[in-house]
Amino acid sequence: MLLISDVTLEEIEKAPDHVKELLKSISADNIELFLLSKEMIDLRDAFIHAGILTPKSLYDATHVAIATVAKADAIVSWNFKHIVRLDKMKAFNMVSAQFGYTQLTIISPEELGYDRD
Repeated sequence: MLLISDVTLEEIEKAPDHVKELLKSISADNIELFLLSKEMIDLRDAFIHAGILTPKSLYDATHVAIATVAKADAIVSWNFKHIVRLDKMKAFNMVSAQFGYTQLTIISPEELGYDRD
């Protein structure tokens, strides 16, 4: 099951056509949509307040907060600067635990067997 948020859908609208087509190729039966909630915003703001990311990386913090609150098994990203890093994953999970959430695994698509092409 692919968990996706309204925030991600907004970003995909600006993405290259091949990215849009990839999403369209996934059956709607295999997608669960999450809408940004106050709970997610509160967690995102806690990530920023903890200094894990700066306000310039608000969207990145939002993606991690949404995945955490949605209880995703993992967040898959190419963003090695702000998201896919062991130190960031540990920091996100430490803050999330203070809110009572379980740990989130953060991986790259390569770890799922996909390459950049």
